[in-house]
Amino acid sequence: MIEIRNLHAEIDGKKIINGLSLIVKDGEVAAIMGPNGSGKSTLSYVISGRVGYEVTGGEILLNGESILEMNAAERASKGVFLAFQYPLEIPGVTTMTFLKACLNAQRKSRGEAELTTPDFIKRVKTGADKLGVPQEMLRRALNVGFSGGEKKRMEVLQMSLLEPTFAILDETDSGLDIDALRIVSEGVNALRDPKRSFLVITHYQRLLDYIVPDTVHVMSKGQIVKTGGKDLALELEANGYRDYVGEAA
Repeated sequence: MIEIRNLHAEIDGKKIINGLSLIVKDGEVAAIMGPNGSGKSTLSYVISGRVGYEVTGGEILLNGESILEMNAAERASKGVFLAFQYPLEIPGVTTMTFLKACLNAQRKSRGEAELTTPDFIKRVKTGADKLGVPQEMLRRALNVGFSGGEKKRMEVLQMSLLEPTFAILDETDSGLDIDALRIVSEGVNALRDPKRSFLVITHYQRLLDYIVPDTVHVMSKGQIVKTGGKDLALELEANGYRDYVGEAA
């Protein structure tokens, strides 16, 4: 479970998160929707420990443990995963090399033995087949020359291999056509588990037709201003954010 209490955060002296509180329970899929500039992506960066974002107040607890003093790698080893809106390209590093380094770094941090090469290849092949990731992609440099849909599939593959306890999807539907959206969503849904929770950040209802949330939160001016069930997303699709943009105090 992730619990955020009265969080305040800024970047370059500009305050973005203004007393935000949020709980995502074990097994829950929570969606955050809101207009541009409301602080949605900043929230994902602050939770995951991205450098440059300063927390000036509040707490972030993962399964009752504060993670604010941990760096991004330490948070990842505790089970936090962030799927980026725009996944980075890493020239010169093959996808398989990257995946093996990530998996073994995670296992080392948990006191587990590194995977043997045959075990690693078997895991990757099984996950890639489920997501329609061709073997040729795995031999290429990470995300270099990949389409938007291919990059998002690769992130879901990373998530399936790392098996996080709390996964953040930051506008993972951005730039996806319907077929890619369906494949990515099926990959995410396959990972739903009573011990794994998700925070899905999106502008649009369409993603939530595929990844059906348990709760929907509306974010405005760095705060959660409305919480409801999945029908709240339909209301936002129909009426926009005009009823909420002025509610943050």
